[in-house]
Amino acid sequence: MIEIKRLSKSFGKKTVVEDVTLKIHSKAITSFIGPNGAGKSTLLSMVSRLLDADTGEVLLDQSNVKKMKSDAFAKRVAILKQANHFNIRLTVRELVAFGRYPYSKGRLNAEDHKFVDQALDYMNLTDMQDMFLDELSGGQKQRAFISMVIAQDTEYILLDEPLNNLDMKHSVQIMKILRKLVDELGKTVVIVLHDINFASVYSDRIVALKNGRLVKDGPTEEIINSESLREVYDMHIPVQVQDGCRICVYFNSHN
Repeated sequence: MIEIKRLSKSFGKKTVVEDVTLKIHSKAITSFIGPNGAGKSTLLSMVSRLLDADTGEVLLDQSNVKKMKSDAFAKRVAILKQANHFNIRLTVRELVAFGRYPYSKGRLNAEDHKFVDQALDYMNLTDMQDMFLDELSGGQKQRAFISMVIAQDTEYILLDEPLNNLDMKHSVQIMKILRKLVDELGKTVVIVLHDINFASVYSDRIVALKNGRLVKDGPTEEIINSESLREVYDMHIPVQVQDGCRICVYFNSHN
């Protein structure tokens, strides 16, 4: 379990995350939702050690993440940032093999190659493994980066806006794969999402932030209702149930 205790972060005079305390449940998808500037990506960056908190702490199975050795942390937690830029020309397979770096230090053994093969297969990339990243579409490239995260074979997977620049088909594909990672492999997935319907359909739990503060935290069915969503987004969002899924109809919503 990941425990976030009284986490705060300011940039200059602007407080971006303020006194957030919550528990991230294991073997589940937890989605961070909220308006732009709510602090979702900043909170995820502090959990993943990409950013130091001003106050508070993050515990991974009761160990303070700041005190963990980088290698030990990388074997437990994989992170996919919003912007992923590589200046060197890499094939899909070479990128995915980077996921094994905490174990192999660049010298891949048979077991490392097995994990790379499995990750490529999981993301339907085996046929493209020798293609260069700059030859791929945005959706294919995003799948390659998620494949790298899968190859890392961590218990915890943290993803910041993984559906950015993806069309509907690829967004659904990615979310179904994340669901499979939880249901079939027992992973714990934490994901920052803009689209509340993807959060509603695929998440076990939802954490809602607004102006840097935690507004709601609980099982998806408790959060995806008009009353709770008004608190988060300051607008009336009708919720309809379709095929057992709660769908937020906000496109022509009247306040």
